[in-house]
Amino acid sequence: MKVLITGGAGYIGATLTPFLLAAGHQVRVLDHLAHGGQSLLGVWAHPGFEFIGGDIRDREVVRAAVAGRDAVVHLAAIVGDPACARQPDLARVINLDAPLALIAESQSAGVERFIFASTCSNYGKMKGTDQYVDEESELSPVSLYAETKVAVERALLGSGSSRNWCPTPLRFATIYGVSPRMRFDLTVNEFTMEMMTNKQLKVYGEQFWRPYVHVRDAAGAIDLVLNASPAIVGAQVFNIGATDQNFQKKQLVEMIRPYAPDAVVEFVHKAEDPRDYRVSFAKITNQLGFKTTRTVAQGIAEVVQLVRENIIDNFAHQKYRN
Repeated sequence: MKVLITGGAGYIGATLTPFLLAAGHQVRVLDHLAHGGQSLLGVWAHPGFEFIGGDIRDREVVRAAVAGRDAVVHLAAIVGDPACARQPDLARVINLDAPLALIAESQSAGVERFIFASTCSNYGKMKGTDQYVDEESELSPVSLYAETKVAVERALLGSGSSRNWCPTPLRFATIYGVSPRMRFDLTVNEFTMEMMTNKQLKVYGEQFWRPYVHVRDAAGAIDLVLNASPAIVGAQVFNIGATDQNFQKKQLVEMIRPYAPDAVVEFVHKAEDPRDYRVSFAKITNQLGFKTTRTVAQGIAEVVQLVRENIIDNFAHQKYRN
C-alpha cells in the first residue's frame, strides 16, 4: 500500500514507519518536526520512504500529502492530558479541527483506508474496580485530550463505510517501550527511568488502573488493521492492547523494584482520580487474531538496559517529553 503517516517522526510514528517499510508498504510521512527529525534517519535512504515537512493545520500541505495514497494513519496530535491542558486552544485546533479536515481531504483524494489513533482515556472512570470496559462501554472523557479524541471518532464513524472508504479508530492503551523518538513522560518509561537514575519517585493515585501496550505492538496492530478485510474493520473501533496487561501504578513500581532496590518511592494516595479503567482487548484478539509480543515486565527490562548502557546522555532533556 501507499501509506501516509501523519506525525511519523513521533513516538509511535518513528516505530511504525520502519515497521511498514519492512512489510513492503510505501510510506510518506507528514510531520512538522516539533521534536526534531533524528528519529527518521534510519529510514531516510529507504527507496520506499518519502517525507513532507509541514503542519497538519495547513490545508494545502494536507491536500498534497494525501494525494495518491491508499491509506492514511493519523497519529499527529498534541498528545496527553497535561500537554492539552497547557494549550487548550491549540489542542482543539490540532486534535479536532485538523483531523476533521484531514478526513475530508482523504475522502476527496480517494483514500480507501483511514486509521485514527485514539485512546483508552476515552473511557474515563469505570464504575467498578472488578469490571472491564470494552468498545461497547460508555465513553466518559474527563480531559480535553480525550474529548477531542471522542469527537473525531464520532465524526469518522459517522462518515460511513463502503467498498472505497474504510475508517477505523484504534483506542490505544498507554504506550511504553523504546522508540527512535524516545519519551520519558509515559508511565512505564518514566517510572523506570526515575527509579534507575534519580533513585526516587513520587506516585500519585497508586491504586488506579491503566492498560499498557508496547510501542512495537501498537505498530503491529496498525499494520494488522491496514491488511484486514474492510468488511471486518470498516467503521469499527478496536482497543489495542492485552487484557492481562492492565496494572495499578503500585504494581509497576513492584516490577521495577528489583532493578532499583535503593530507590525511594513516595506514594501520594488520592481518594479520587479522573481516570481509572481496566480494559478488555478481546475484540481485536477474537476478530483479527491480534496478540501482543511484549509484556510490561519486558518493557521495563528494555528501558533498564537503555539506562544502564548510557545510550541516552541526558534523560531530563525536554526533547524526551511532550
